[in-house]
Amino acid sequence: MSQIEQFDTLILGSGQGGKLLAWHLGRSGQRVAVVERQWVGGSCPAVACLPSKNEVWSARVAHLARHAANFGAITGPVDIDMTKVRDRKQKMVEREAAFHVQAYAESGAELIMGVGRFVAPKTIQVQLNDGGTRTLSGKQVVVNVGTHAAIPDIAGLRAAEPLTHIGALDLDRAPAHLIVLGGGYIGVEMAQAYRRFGSRVTIVEHGARLMAREDADVGAEMLRILRAEGIDVVLEARTLGVTGRSGTQVRVTVQTPSGQRELDGSDILVATGRVPNTADIGLEHAGIQLDERGYIRVNERLETSAPDVWAIGEVAGSPQFTHVSVDDFRIVRDNLAGGNRSTADRLIPYTLFTDPPLARVGINEGDAQRQGVQVRIATLPMNNVLRTEATDETRGFMKVIVSASDDRILGFTMIGSEAGEVMATIQTAMIAALPYPKLRDAVISHLTIAEGLGPLLSRVPARAGE
Repeated sequence: MSQIEQFDTLILGSGQGGKLLAWHLGRSGQRVAVVERQWVGGSCPAVACLPSKNEVWSARVAHLARHAANFGAITGPVDIDMTKVRDRKQKMVEREAAFHVQAYAESGAELIMGVGRFVAPKTIQVQLNDGGTRTLSGKQVVVNVGTHAAIPDIAGLRAAEPLTHIGALDLDRAPAHLIVLGGGYIGVEMAQAYRRFGSRVTIVEHGARLMAREDADVGAEMLRILRAEGIDVVLEARTLGVTGRSGTQVRVTVQTPSGQRELDGSDILVATGRVPNTADIGLEHAGIQLDERGYIRVNERLETSAPDVWAIGEVAGSPQFTHVSVDDFRIVRDNLAGGNRSTADRLIPYTLFTDPPLARVGINEGDAQRQGVQVRIATLPMNNVLRTEATDETRGFMKVIVSASDDRILGFTMIGSEAGEVMATIQTAMIAALPYPKLRDAVISHLTIAEGLGPLLSRVPARAGE
């Protein structure tokens, strides 16, 4: 073992929460080291959220161009240059990488590129990417190693060398026929983007509806939207096997209620879930316990089973969104300074960047039923929101969940234009415990999508006995 270097704080992984913590502690005068095996700044700016939204936006521009005549703009045939799509995305990634390198330099935190593995409590040995090893120890350690795409144990799937979201965002071509395994958030988002780039697309979903975490009406509406764009969706389909090689020719055999089907495509994308990056990083040498799913076991303060060792982000079992990792950073930052912040009862919003987007905060109808919470529900079709008459963005609906016993808003779901921005208004009201009539009766600017909140909340049924 090389000579052990001592740090105040040692962070394994440079994802969103970890890097923010490193920069904060570095600026505070601590000696901080961050070990990162591949992507400076983590996966979000390099291969995940930012790159995917970059290409989703390119796909939306292509879609609008194809339908420009509907708005009176006469264009010729629309072609897609996927090399330019990829280059636009890559230039953004390079800008982000440069920003992160500069931020590390300005903070005083040291970024070490290499593969880290625990060899003792609070001690990590790093196989440096440019050769050699370093052994690092911290008075306090933070694990921030994230997750990776799961590849299901399906006959022939691994041999077919399927795409994950990483490879799908680095293509310089639109697949002739992209078969997407998984009808969750990533699968749906990527399916629509590649359909708009010109690919034939088939989604294979094991369950009875898309996006199983959402209410049935949400899944049904998204199904209508995707099918209207020419995407083939096969539900209740168990994948039996895969032959061929992604990028040339693949055949996917599925079992459906109506019988066995053979799906022939050019490429296959796996979007069936995530796996924590906890294997083979020596956690057993550090006294860091895992839960039954393989995530690091933490308490509400994000402390692990090992003293002075914390975990942040997806590897800690936190909801798999970058903004949650940012909140994890705030929790650990304040607790390291003697505070007592917790993950309990935090309100987590999220947005799926389809077109129209899906956004949700709080509980949905299914959650209320499972939890035995009595609620009042109101919905409003997006074609009842006046702005959509001007923009032709009439697909989708708003849905609000209000307590049956008082006027608290408990949840909100929306498929529709600017759903994420509208959802933030509801989230603010929920944080402030604002009774829904206050928002219902607010004067909201005309002609905006958020103006639809008034008609939506006017549909909330009265409380029993009123």
